[in-house]
Parts: sequence; C-alpha cells; structure tokens
Amino acid sequence: MKRIFTRLAIGAACMVGVYLVFRGVAEFFLIDYRDPASYRDDWGGPSLLGVFAVHTGPGLIALLVAGYAIRRRLTVTSSRTSGE
Repeated sequence: MKRIFTRLAIGAACMVGVYLVFRGVAEFFLIDYRDPASYRDDWGGPSLLGVFAVHTGPGLIALLVAGYAIRRRLTVTSSRTSGE
C-alpha cells in the first residue's frame, strides 16, 4: 500500500513539474517586450526581470530537482548492478 502512495506522489510531482516548466517557457512568448503595461500587473512586476523570476524560476527549480533525482537514481542503480 505504501508503494502505491509513493508512486502516486511521484506521478503528481512529475505532473506539477512538467506544468511549471511549460508555464515558464510559455512566458517568454506571452509577454509583449515592447509594452511594459502587458506585464506590469503580473506577479513579480512591474519589472520584466521580476516577472521572469516569478514565472520561470519554479520551472527551473523543477528541472534541477528532476535532474538531481534522475542522476541519483542512475548512480544507485549502476552501483547495485556492478556489485559494490
């Protein structure tokens, strides 16, 4: 039973991570860079740098955490198969 909940939690975390990454990438295409009024009232505004930090930062963090988890899993798996 514990294994099922763990898999569900990992699946939910993956879905949230994918959403954050796509949202961060989409932000680069949704903003009109020539018109500060298009992003002034967004979270992180009124500066463009603040908007990008708030909207793309979580996606970047999700990618870093996923990369760390994958690397850790591959390292553990390879050490188990090599007999160490």
